[in-house]
Amino acid sequence: MNFLGLIISVAVFLLIGVFHPIVIKCEYYFSEKVWPVFLVAGIVSVICSLLVQNTIGSSLLGALGCSFFWSIGELKEQRKRVERGWFPKNPKRKYE
Repeated sequence: MNFLGLIISVAVFLLIGVFHPIVIKCEYYFSEKVWPVFLVAGIVSVICSLLVQNTIGSSLLGALGCSFFWSIGELKEQRKRVERGWFPKNPKRKYE
């Protein structure tokens, strides 16, 4: 039996689940203007995935990079969710 696909899929599922609260917290404390950090982290993760020889490690680094890239759009969507009142606003930050 080959469990490689199952291991990678479970790890990616958990990785995506971890990014949801990261996006919420980043938007709350830093606003959506933190997106360049996600861009750089995504680029570094994807480059590292190309350099790693291990299949699981390379796959997870690639998924991590894509999660960072996807989170850039989610930061913008999170701002809209806050404006709609679905999530709390940070009282210390001025909103447009």
